[in-house]
Amino acid sequence: NFRRHPLEIPPPSEKDWIRDDEEDFFLQDPDRKCDALPQPFRMVTKLVMQVLESAMEIIERREMLQEAQKLKVQPTKCFPTAEFQVTGRAKCLAVSGKYIFVGLSVGLAAFKTCDYKDVCAWDAVKTEICAIHASDLGNECHVLLAVDEMGLVRLFCFHQESFLLIKVLNEVGDISKRSTCVEVVLSPGGDYAGILLQGNTKAWLEIYQLPKDSWLMEMEKNPGAAAGLACSKRRPSCTSQMDNFLLQESLVSANKADVKLNLPVLLLTVKPPEPITGSSFESPLDALKEVDDGSMLGLGYNHLIKDFQWELQEAIFRSTYQEYLEAKDVIKEEIPRHATFHFLLPSQILQVGPGMEVQPDVPAGIGVHWDGNHNFCFYLLKRPLEEQVDSHLKPDVVWPCAAPIACSAVSSCSRYLALAGEDATITIWDKHLGYPLSVTAIREERSIRSIHFL
Repeated sequence: NFRRHPLEIPPPSEKDWIRDDEEDFFLQDPDRKCDALPQPFRMVTKLVMQVLESAMEIIERREMLQEAQKLKVQPTKCFPTAEFQVTGRAKCLAVSGKYIFVGLSVGLAAFKTCDYKDVCAWDAVKTEICAIHASDLGNECHVLLAVDEMGLVRLFCFHQESFLLIKVLNEVGDISKRSTCVEVVLSPGGDYAGILLQGNTKAWLEIYQLPKDSWLMEMEKNPGAAAGLACSKRRPSCTSQMDNFLLQESLVSANKADVKLNLPVLLLTVKPPEPITGSSFESPLDALKEVDDGSMLGLGYNHLIKDFQWELQEAIFRSTYQEYLEAKDVIKEEIPRHATFHFLLPSQILQVGPGMEVQPDVPAGIGVHWDGNHNFCFYLLKRPLEEQVDSHLKPDVVWPCAAPIACSAVSSCSRYLALAGEDATITIWDKHLGYPLSVTAIREERSIRSIHFL
């Protein structure tokens, strides 16, 4: 007998449907199929297996991260090899040669780096020292600039393990005219010192030349007087493997020393640029004559825009963007009160006048930029005497930038200059050749606060 019609597959009935717990029946162990647990034990087993699988994934991920971390260069861990105790609280420190100078809440202290023993202390006025800058002058002589809590800058000479106070740089008789030190920079080698001062309504920069050669000669001529400077009496507070020492009070004040050193010489007084105002020139010829008289190009002062033109431009701007000006306060242009400055070695940009001696390792000028200003200004340190006392000292070279300069840095060789603008753009300049090497733009909505060469 033969079938005339093809075989038909009957539709599945409900009893043949695969249950949820049997979807992966082909992966199960045949021996376990007969020992399947009833509900709710199967649900509990399923949850436990999910927890174990999640835990294994976390463990594997952490192991992979640990293996990747091992492949990276691990930083060297440094542990203290010795410690020393001081009177009061330590606020700051500086290292010069084989000495460590520590600013305390009661004065200054010096320690040796070889055995960490206290050498001497200065606590004549019991003032808190907030910042220290030190430089090695050679022949066991060091120069120090110390800023106290009142903003006074004291110039010290450290010789034969004793402090000598030379001068308080910003000390005045009238307390109402006292200025506060904001920043101190000591040039490499100790030839120059710069201090940024702020008064009640203005700020300015003072550059001093330190007569270190005469100091060294004076110390060599009077070794006995130098040895009679203020030293502190030392006695160990305890003996241990960590070399703990307690610094005692000074017996003799540094102000009572017999040796007298030459005072530093004020070379430059740099003031912030004034806001640009309307021109007083009647013609372009008058502006060109002003340039011929020595006015520096790039500052923006030599222009032909009148006051009424500024006012008209301001009125048009305010009427056009009135809604934005109401939503956000417009800051009126003010004279800046903070500056960043660097000591620069001789280069093609900083060329001194004829007949002036130039040393390759001694700074020949300074670079200054004020907050909110577009210009980076260069000033020569060696200039005619009539220009040093000028109340409105003009820069020798001006580098205008597209955006206000936020921060700057100079390489250790003093050849490369990095300028970071408020538009998050970093420009690397070759100071010897005078042109930019690279320009890097940081991502939007980012601001640069500091920049350094490594």
